[in-house]
Amino acid sequence: MTLQPRSVSGVEMRKRQAAHIEATPQAPGQPRPNTCCLCWCGCCKCLWNEDRMERSERQTCTKMDSIEAAEEQQPSLDEALLWARSFEMMLRSREGREVFREFLRSEYSEDNLLFWMACEELKKETDPLVVEEKSRIIYEDYVSILSPKEVSLDSRVREGINQNLAEPSNLMYEEAQFQIYNLMHRDSFPRFLNSSVYRDFLANRRLTCLDT
Repeated sequence: MTLQPRSVSGVEMRKRQAAHIEATPQAPGQPRPNTCCLCWCGCCKCLWNEDRMERSERQTCTKMDSIEAAEEQQPSLDEALLWARSFEMMLRSREGREVFREFLRSEYSEDNLLFWMACEELKKETDPLVVEEKSRIIYEDYVSILSPKEVSLDSRVREGINQNLAEPSNLMYEEAQFQIYNLMHRDSFPRFLNSSVYRDFLANRRLTCLDT
């Protein structure tokens, strides 16, 4: 009678892999063997995983960092619920910004978020010509008293921007951006959390979770 080869479960495979790693002698100073091709679960403590975790930590952004590290995937229900505890986390999420923007549009204050996002984009620029052009556009769109989109900035911050226009930099709006960030955080964000826009978004996320 011919014996059929016995299938190896994922658990047994990982046990054999771990035993192989422990049994393989390693000379001092030599890198550990690359076993990630079998570690589909990401559970091994190999160099590849360590590098991946380091990259992930470096990409963590704060409220005034670039939004380039924002998540592209749709937020889970748990993540959307956490927005109620962290304005920063909501702004870090692309969909969070879109939902918040929808709410701000209903209050005719969408320009605050658009100004904040434009400043984030400016901070990433290094070409002096591009910086000068974008700085001028932001000024004409959101800062100039002639702009229909004028955002609420105090006179001191506005005067500083006017002085910096002669020699624009990618950080020239940082103080103004921070002022608008605080305005949205203190004034608009609490109302957003109690709005039908946010409640409807959470309800849709719950339905999505049930469907999956």
